[in-house]
Amino acid sequence: MNQAEVYKALGDPLRLQIVTRLASGSAYTIGELSKNLGLTRQGARKQLQVLVSAKLVQLIPKGRETAVVLDIEKLKAARQFIAQLERQWDQRLHALKVFVEDDK
Repeated sequence: MNQAEVYKALGDPLRLQIVTRLASGSAYTIGELSKNLGLTRQGARKQLQVLVSAKLVQLIPKGRETAVVLDIEKLKAARQFIAQLERQWDQRLHALKVFVEDDK
C-alpha cells in the first residue's frame, strides 16, 4: 500500500468527513454520503474516486445505486505506520533524555 496516497486522501476535510461517516461500519449510497456535505452527487463521486484510488473504500453496484464501503484494514495499516513513527520518536527522545541527564 502506498502510504502517501492514503494520507493524501485523508488530508482533505470532505474526504475525511466521508471516511468518518463510513467508519460507523454501515454501507452508504453515494447520495447518502453527499447529504449535508454541500456536495452534488458528481462532486461526491469525484471525492470518492480519490478514496478508491487510495484503496480506502470500495464502490459496490447494487441495482440502480452504488454502495460505498470502507476498508477498515487500510486504516489500520495507516495507524500502525503512525504508531511505528511514534515509537521511533519516543526512543529518540528517551535517548536524548538519558544523554542530557547523564551529562550532569
